[in-house]
Amino acid sequence: MIIAAAQFPSVPGDIAANAARMAALIAEAGERGAGLVVFSELALTHYDLHLIAADPAGLAVRPDDARLAPVREACRTAGVAAVVNAAGRGADVGAAPTIATFVYGPDGALLTRYDKRHLADTESTVFAPGTAHGRFTLGGIRFALATCFDSSFPEVPQRAVADGCRVYLSSAFHDGAERVARYAELAREHGLYVLLVNGIEVGSPGPACGLSGGWLPSGERVATASAWPGAGDGDSDDGGELVLSDVREAITLMADPAVAAVPVRECGEPLVDLRAAAPALLADGFKGEGDGGTGAFGYLREGVVRRLLAAQRALPDGLRLQVVEGYRPPALQRRYFERYGGELRAAHPDWDVMRVRQAASRFVSPPEIAPHSAGGAVDLTLVTTDGEYVDMGTPVDASPEESGGACYTSAPDLAPAARANRRALAAALRGAGLVNYPTEWWHWSYGDRYWALATGAEHALYGPAEPGEEPAGESGAAPEARGTEAGAEPALLREGAER
Repeated sequence: MIIAAAQFPSVPGDIAANAARMAALIAEAGERGAGLVVFSELALTHYDLHLIAADPAGLAVRPDDARLAPVREACRTAGVAAVVNAAGRGADVGAAPTIATFVYGPDGALLTRYDKRHLADTESTVFAPGTAHGRFTLGGIRFALATCFDSSFPEVPQRAVADGCRVYLSSAFHDGAERVARYAELAREHGLYVLLVNGIEVGSPGPACGLSGGWLPSGERVATASAWPGAGDGDSDDGGELVLSDVREAITLMADPAVAAVPVRECGEPLVDLRAAAPALLADGFKGEGDGGTGAFGYLREGVVRRLLAAQRALPDGLRLQVVEGYRPPALQRRYFERYGGELRAAHPDWDVMRVRQAASRFVSPPEIAPHSAGGAVDLTLVTTDGEYVDMGTPVDASPEESGGACYTSAPDLAPAARANRRALAAALRGAGLVNYPTEWWHWSYGDRYWALATGAEHALYGPAEPGEEPAGESGAAPEARGTEAGAEPALLREGAER
C-alpha cells in the first residue's frame, strides 16, 4: 500500500474550506496510487487553541458531521481511506472536546476514532485526554495512531508493536526540524514504518515547520515534504503538498504466525457448487486442471456464494463478476505452495527456509491455513455484460515476479482504467463482507482465518472441507442458522438480478 502525508495550510476556523481542501487532496492521492491519506493535527480548524476555546460548540465535530461530508464522499469516490484530525465532540453534552482522529475507510464509513491521550499543558485547558489506543487494520496492515505529544512517550510506540502494529501514523504540529528528526529514532528503535504529517504556518503555539514525511524501520527517511517557511514550493498553488511512502512490506502475509494463531470454530456450513446454486454468477472456464476432473474448483461455502451475489448486485451497470477459482483440494494447495517455494529457492539460493516460506505466501497460502481449502476464498475478476474481460492491470494469478509487483491490490503506477476497475471490484466485495488478500487483487475471502484476523473476529468460521461431506462443527460452536444470509439453502442462492 502507498500511504500519503497531506501537508497543507488550514484556514483558521473554516471547517468547510478545510474539508474541501482535504477532499481534493484525497482525490489527488487516489490518482497517484495511494490507499491512505493522513492529515496534520487539528487540520480541520487549524491549530489555534484560542479559536477553538472561544467556540467549542461550533468548531468541535463528530465523525458524521455534515461539514465532513466532502471528505467521506471523496473517500468513496477515490476508494481511499483518510485520517482526519479535528477538535472532536465528546459523547456527553457539555463535555470538553478532544483532539480527535477520525479514520474513514475507502467506503467513507468510520473505521475508528482515536482521542489524543497525552496533552500538552496548553491543550489541557481546552481539551480532555482520551483513554483508548488508536488502532485499525487496512489492506492487510495494522496501523497505530498517535498525535504529536503522544510520540514523546516511549510506551506509545512500544504498545503499538505489542499490539501487532507495523505502521505508525502521527499527526502533529511540530515547530522545528529537530523534533521531526526524532521520528527516525522512533522508527529504528521500534522497527516501525512511520509517517508523520506536520502542520505548517503559524498556530497558537507559534509556527509549525512542515517537513512531513516517511521513515523505514531502519530509520532511513524515504519521503520529505517542504519546510515552512517555503512550503509554497510544494505541489499546488496554495502550499498544499502530498508525499508518498510505500509500506507494502508491512502487509500481514498468510505465513505470518498471527494468521495460524486464529482459532477455527467450524460452523458446519456446506460447500455448494455455485454453477448450480447461483447461475447468476459467471463461473465458466474454471481453472480446473489438477483437480482430477472432479470440478472441485466450482465449490464454495454457501455464505461466500450468497455474498458474491450481493456484490454482483452492487457493481456499476455494465459489469459482472467472473469467478475463476473457488475450492482447492489440500493436496493441490500443497503442490502449488511447494512448487512456488522451489522457484524462489532456485532464484534466491541465499534465502533461508523462513524467508522462502514468507515470500512464497505472497502468492500461495501455506497449505495448513489455506482459505481456498476451507471453501472460503474465491479468485475472480470483472467482465462486461457481454462477457468481455476488462483491464485489471494484470491477469489473474500473475505472480509478484511476473507482474513487477502490479499484482498487489494497491500497486502504484497502474493505468487509470485498471485502478478504477479494481476499485469497483473492491467496493462491491467489501460491501458484501469479504476481505482481500492485498498481494493479489483477485483473491477475496470470507469466514477463513485471514478474514477473521482482518476483521477482528474472535475466530474463523471455516476450517478445511471436502465437497460432498458436511464439515464437522466444533463442539460448542453453533452453525449459522439456515435461512440466514450465510446459511441459506442452495435454492435461495438463485435469487439476484443477472447482469
